[in-house]
Amino acid sequence: MSTPIHTSEQDASALQPPAPKAGFSLNNRFFRLGLGLLVPLALLAAWQLAATAGIFSAVQLPPPGAVYDAAADLAQRGQLGTHIAISTQRVLAGFVIGSALGLVLGALLGLSRLADALLGPAIGALRAVPSLAWVPLLILWMKIGEDSKITLITIGAFFPVFTTVALALRHVDRNLVEAARAFGLRGVKLLTTVQLPAVVPAVFSGLRLALAQSWLFLVAAELIASSMGLGFLLTDSQNNGRTDRMFLAIITLAVIGKATDALLGIAEKRAVRKWT
Repeated sequence: MSTPIHTSEQDASALQPPAPKAGFSLNNRFFRLGLGLLVPLALLAAWQLAATAGIFSAVQLPPPGAVYDAAADLAQRGQLGTHIAISTQRVLAGFVIGSALGLVLGALLGLSRLADALLGPAIGALRAVPSLAWVPLLILWMKIGEDSKITLITIGAFFPVFTTVALALRHVDRNLVEAARAFGLRGVKLLTTVQLPAVVPAVFSGLRLALAQSWLFLVAAELIASSMGLGFLLTDSQNNGRTDRMFLAIITLAVIGKATDALLGIAEKRAVRKWT
């Protein structure tokens, strides 16, 4: 019998991973997007049914159409875009400052036992302070301007990044660090070349938690005598009995929060592809 001859092209094709299946597969981006929309659409339908069935009054649960009308009304007045822009600006400023501080101090405590022993207990105690507890102190120190609001959001963004970076750096493979030191890497060069790239996934996990925490702290920040912003819109609507605008503020916060998290997720994929 003759033995079949395998060409190099056949060998190469045999070694290639199978292509992702199109259609109804979790590897298909559009299929996953469709699955992700199922729950929001189901909640929207349940909301409409509950609002029209008379289970709740229009004040307790306005129908989706009323919330849309409230959004259109605020948009026509130019107020909705202003609320969104101001809140987004506050969140991004606090997030950037808090994340940078968390990265620096997290790296310091993660790499230095002395710094961990000296600063660890104090930072751990501050982390346990509820967000609203900072509000009267910030008003006393910084009055009711933008500084106090951004500082509160900075506090919210700081701790997730600090905690994840410090813990991740403590668990970097010691053999990897010793091998880098054998090649003459020390200090900042060792940190930026070996240690930080080794914890990129953990860093971005902390950043995504910090971003979510920043949006949470935004509402508390805009309680500080604010006259604009989504947090102000939420509390002002509560005081005026405008439940439709309350739902609008909550939905807008959810959508923008998810959009910013998705952008950070794209940056995470690129960073992981580059550094790991």
